[in-house]
Amino acid sequence: MYKLLKTEGRAKRGELHTVHGVIQTPVFMNVGTVAAIKGAVATSDLEQIKTQVELSNTYHLHVRPGDRVIKQLGGLHKFMSWDKPILTDSGGFQVFSLAGLRKIKEEGVYFNSHIDGRKIFMGPEESMQIQSNLASTIAMAFDECAPSKADRKYVQASVERTTRWLERCKREMTRLNSLEDTINPNQMLFGINQGAIFDDIRVEHAKIIRDMDLDGYAVGGLAVGESHEEMYHILDEVVPYLPKEKPTYLMGVGTPANILEAVERGVDFFDCVYPTRNGRHGHLYTNHGKINLFNAKYELDDRPIEEGCQCPVCRRYSRAYIRHLLKAKEMLGMRLCVLHNLYFYNTMMEEIRDALDAGNFGAYKKHKLENMATPQD
Repeated sequence: MYKLLKTEGRAKRGELHTVHGVIQTPVFMNVGTVAAIKGAVATSDLEQIKTQVELSNTYHLHVRPGDRVIKQLGGLHKFMSWDKPILTDSGGFQVFSLAGLRKIKEEGVYFNSHIDGRKIFMGPEESMQIQSNLASTIAMAFDECAPSKADRKYVQASVERTTRWLERCKREMTRLNSLEDTINPNQMLFGINQGAIFDDIRVEHAKIIRDMDLDGYAVGGLAVGESHEEMYHILDEVVPYLPKEKPTYLMGVGTPANILEAVERGVDFFDCVYPTRNGRHGHLYTNHGKINLFNAKYELDDRPIEEGCQCPVCRRYSRAYIRHLLKAKEMLGMRLCVLHNLYFYNTMMEEIRDALDAGNFGAYKKHKLENMATPQD
């Protein structure tokens, strides 16, 4: 159940009550694609860096180790030793972006595994079954993420099929949640709005899916090639048509600035690989923009990544030491950078929630963006 606590303009401050605990929103979900955060980050680390929700991927876990294996081991929470909420994305995006030769049909998608080439079929029912086996807190509906620059006719047909798939997902989820051997009979289902950059297709789709009474609603198919301005425009057009009393999730976004802009437009769930991917390459987020630890000027820098940061990395290690680890290709270097970046993101979400509670999100956003645009070494 989602409880809307406060609004400021379109920005929402809420909490989602789940079987695995309460999620305070706006929230950034930390991406652990194969049931682990890339960069040697353990679930015990996630507790230290303020992680509320971990996100894992249906496609990847189905291919390896197999969702049935995870079910036999008691579900994803038990498998990865994490007792807080987990969201699993449906596998749709990966099927369309990673898989080899694929054929999209009404029943679902036929494709080749990116690992061993074996033939796999995934449709709405299969995606729900896999996610039920994983026993995540929130399951995402199976959809097609059409290319942002696809032509109108293709996008229209794709969105109509995604709607039919959503109806099938909902029916199958209801059935699975009623079975005796289902690990999490309280699994939630979020639907996904699609439509590339066509305002009218997006809005029409939002109107159709909002009447399906789902647990939450995502805006998908953005941050896949369109400009930031196009993305913000789509959010301006679409979010008002999604239910305010349900969570709104912007999939795969984004930079700190993207998140601040989207919160202002009514989004309260986010996920993105940026903090982990950038961290593994020595690119670190601070309140004064990003720094690249590979730069020679940090060789003798004995300061923490960011003065005043309370993350476990900044409380202990210097820029010079972490730079040395990265240059030596020592895994600890990547790990420390990823931990700092995720802490930065999770702390920013905490600050956003505090600002909304205090009724000064507008001022906070302005100050944060100005600071991040003013580099300091």
